[in-house]
Amino acid sequence: ESANIDLRIFDALGREVAILINNEFMSPGKYNVKYDASNLASGNYIYRITAGTNTVSRKMQLLK
Repeated sequence: ESANIDLRIFDALGREVAILINNEFMSPGKYNVKYDASNLASGNYIYRITAGTNTVSRKMQLLK
């Protein structure tokens, strides 16, 4: 179903480092988001995507 989407990246201390999608209304489907992480240090980060009332958080690792 269509919903407002929010996609954010957080560092290991929980500080927000990037907002990739900010409350944008989207239809169902597959999407790609490009992000230039050259300003971030290598390490572990958390991304959180919220679609309507559903929220999913996952760990990711940035290697340079």
